[in-house]
Amino acid sequence: MIKVWYKFIKKEKMATRNRGKLTKDTIDFGKPSNVVKLLLAVDDLSYLLEKNYGIKAALQLVGNRYLLNERQQKAVRGMAASDTNIKIRKEKQITNLKGKVIIIDAFNLLITLESLLSGAFLFKGRDGCFRDLSSVHGTYKRVLQTENVLKMIGQACLDLEIEKALWVFDKPVSNSGRMKVMLYDIAKENGFPWHVILDYNPDKYLVDSNAIIVSSDAWILNNCKHWFNMIAYLLKNYITQKVFIIDATIKDEK
Repeated sequence: MIKVWYKFIKKEKMATRNRGKLTKDTIDFGKPSNVVKLLLAVDDLSYLLEKNYGIKAALQLVGNRYLLNERQQKAVRGMAASDTNIKIRKEKQITNLKGKVIIIDAFNLLITLESLLSGAFLFKGRDGCFRDLSSVHGTYKRVLQTENVLKMIGQACLDLEIEKALWVFDKPVSNSGRMKVMLYDIAKENGFPWHVILDYNPDKYLVDSNAIIVSSDAWILNNCKHWFNMIAYLLKNYITQKVFIIDATIKDEK
């Protein structure tokens, strides 16, 4: 099995940037005392969510208690989950994709992996899913890692022996059409079993499908039929570079 797809990066004028990491993140998420504080905040927020507190009010309460800035609060939100939702998600999780059809939450998977390989911090939630702090605000721009991320996912699709992978991009996001063309070109060159569609409401498309979903979006995981943790699989089998992950499952596993 080929372990590293991102080692040799094709440099292009249109993709010379990295994704996700801010200078201050090294302190906010790398300083040990801040990591402890974040994990305590995750516990508190998860408890409040289990008691049916609204996420906005609960996050504000926890953020004020631990003096968290906006990015730290976003990270805590991504890692927290009620025990009820964790149970729901675990019951739907699939581990064997041989002969299966999967539907990929395209920007969700792509941007998270671009951030990871750019050296940005990732956050492993209590549900075992990995999330980042990047987001798309109407426009998606390729980065240095984009092509290699796509090839790594494609090789994983072959190794997992899936029947077909359907990428669903958010049609209103600028450059979605270009990404569709790029994915088909890469699929043709490498024999990846990919199809690509653009949809105005990809979240609904995903949860309405009977296929296995690849996403770390909490709402999608709560409402889809089945899902696969692609990022966990890639971290275990392909990614060998140093990564920066805050893991909220550590305390739960003890």
